[in-house]
Amino acid sequence: MSYGFFRSLVLAVFATLSISAIAAPVVDSSPAVMEISEKRQDERIDLNAADAGTLQRELTGVGKSKAQAIVAYRDINGPFSSVDELLEVKGIGKAILESNKEKLQVK
Repeated sequence: MSYGFFRSLVLAVFATLSISAIAAPVVDSSPAVMEISEKRQDERIDLNAADAGTLQRELTGVGKSKAQAIVAYRDINGPFSSVDELLEVKGIGKAILESNKEKLQVK
């Protein structure tokens, strides 16, 4: 009889724990995530200040060699006067410029 009582007690404990887990409050972190995303969208990459790693990581269609080419162009020719001047960099075409234009700025 004590074995049956023990099984009932264990079952009651597990039932209580599972109800507690289901009824536990959920922490909603989405406003914090949204704030970071909105802030990030407002920030644009400055073509005259970004390093090759940043350009590679943040720009669509720009890998290591194209990012290095952008930095090399800037080093040789001086700062970019406009985002459209990016077309002068070898390997950067209209498609890459258009897909990244909203992410870029020149200060």
